[in-house]
Amino acid sequence: MLFTYRALKKDKLMTGKLDVANEAEALAYLKSNNYFPIELRKAEGSLGAFSSYFNKVTFTDIVDFTRQLAIMLNAGLTLVDCFDILKKQLTKASMVKMVTDIDRQIRGGKSFSSAIQKYPEHFPSLYISLVKSGEISGKLSDILLKLAENLEKQREFKGKIRGALVYPLIVMIGMVLVMFVMITFVVPKLLDLYKDFDIELPLTTRILIVVSSFSAKFWPLIGIGTVGLVTLSQRYLATKSGKYVKDKLMMKMPIINNVIRMSALVDATRTLSILIASGVSILDALDIIVETSENIVFQNAFASIYKQVEKGVSLGQSMSNEGIFPPILVQMTTVGEQTGHLDETLGRISTYFQMESELAVKAMTTLIEPLILVFLGIGVGFLVMSVITPIYNLTSSFK
Repeated sequence: MLFTYRALKKDKLMTGKLDVANEAEALAYLKSNNYFPIELRKAEGSLGAFSSYFNKVTFTDIVDFTRQLAIMLNAGLTLVDCFDILKKQLTKASMVKMVTDIDRQIRGGKSFSSAIQKYPEHFPSLYISLVKSGEISGKLSDILLKLAENLEKQREFKGKIRGALVYPLIVMIGMVLVMFVMITFVVPKLLDLYKDFDIELPLTTRILIVVSSFSAKFWPLIGIGTVGLVTLSQRYLATKSGKYVKDKLMMKMPIINNVIRMSALVDATRTLSILIASGVSILDALDIIVETSENIVFQNAFASIYKQVEKGVSLGQSMSNEGIFPPILVQMTTVGEQTGHLDETLGRISTYFQMESELAVKAMTTLIEPLILVFLGIGVGFLVMSVITPIYNLTSSFK
């Protein structure tokens, strides 16, 4: 619930917004921060759930929060002072609410790592583990700087992939919708012209008549069935078995498999590099990789690697036993273990994989665009042949 307030603090009039559960919680927050409330009222708005959807905390918000906090800590400010400044700078109500709650927990005696554990949807195991290691080592500002850099690289990389896929996706959706409208509402009216003539229709026309007649008659059911199928597919893909089937299938598809593989390797090697450099043990680092990996195929592979390393097998040999890691990663990991610079080696190989993944994305988009045009041409050609060919047959019969 969003409230607006006017309050005095050190003889200065302060105004702002609070996203809290009720009025009592808003008053408690103001008093705990030495505000003397003058006016407190529920913010008016007609957008409701729509506005709350766009007001939720995003990955970009967490990246910016981490970078700002790291800079302030590196400048010598205390954690409490950092949160005081952040609360004044933030404008998004959901971020204000979360940061205010974290600040309250820290002032109550909790550590920063313990406070953010309340928000696992925004702070994954990797984030919490790095913060905890920074608190133990006394290098929280340095750890947060590394973490912010890692999150920014993730954001940049994901942005490139999304940007590369937006155009093909829009074209494909538009193509399917146009074909559906044509077959359901336009083509049946054109094909009705041939019913009164005693001519033999080509196979393509007969197929189109069957498809368009069915679509025109049952298009509401087709729409409901499509929505139901998509919903069921999403629920199945949310399960562990569904994720495994999807990731396994995606890694076998000829055009996008290299992008999927490289993306997973970039995340894994970069995360391992940061964790090991921050003083986290290899076993704990592998455990975090298993929890945070988005690709379940690699997640299972790292779970197997964890068990092998736990038994005394080297990390490089464990990767080699899985069969899904490229030889260059296995070799570089082995070299890093032998030289004692595993974190630096993994950091370099992560940069290499990122370059390879960007090239893979460019190659994928270069191949997808002409393929879309080919499928579009085939579809349009089929429609044209099915509608126009009987006209030529009809003209020939008149002769």
